[in-house]
Amino acid sequence: MVSNADKPRYRTRKGNYYLCDNGYANTEGFLGPYKGVCYHLKEWGPMASRPQNAMELFNLHHSKARIVIERAFGIMKMRWGILRSSTFYPVKTQIRLIMSCFILNNFIWSEMPDDPIERKLDSVTENDQTELEIDAAFIDDIESSPQWNAERDALAQTMWLNYMNNT
Repeated sequence: MVSNADKPRYRTRKGNYYLCDNGYANTEGFLGPYKGVCYHLKEWGPMASRPQNAMELFNLHHSKARIVIERAFGIMKMRWGILRSSTFYPVKTQIRLIMSCFILNNFIWSEMPDDPIERKLDSVTENDQTELEIDAAFIDDIESSPQWNAERDALAQTMWLNYMNNT
């Protein structure tokens, strides 16, 4: 069991959080999906039924958002080799390298509407994408926070009410 003193602290702006997979506990600054509830987009294929409750709807939206984030990082890693492996630069230098890569990437996107890196990523099969998912069960030692579970529940209920009002 990891004590509170041993937990890593990740700072987010108030009201923001990191979307994470089931390998992470739903704790301060980390918003994970509901465990044991339909999650992956392939489970929500064209013939799948619509979400039946707030937890399923939350997981559907969580999965869609995570795929966008993972795709962005995939493009960055394909384009910039320095982002593909661990680095031993000081943290300040690492931050500058990452920011530089994103700035250059944004410039490339503004000048080249048809990006060959994106086309290459589009050609990756669904099986290859599922291999990228990490099963970090060892992180489950950090227990979920009741406060963050309540935050997720409130968000899920808001999404569900909006969904029900618009269907």
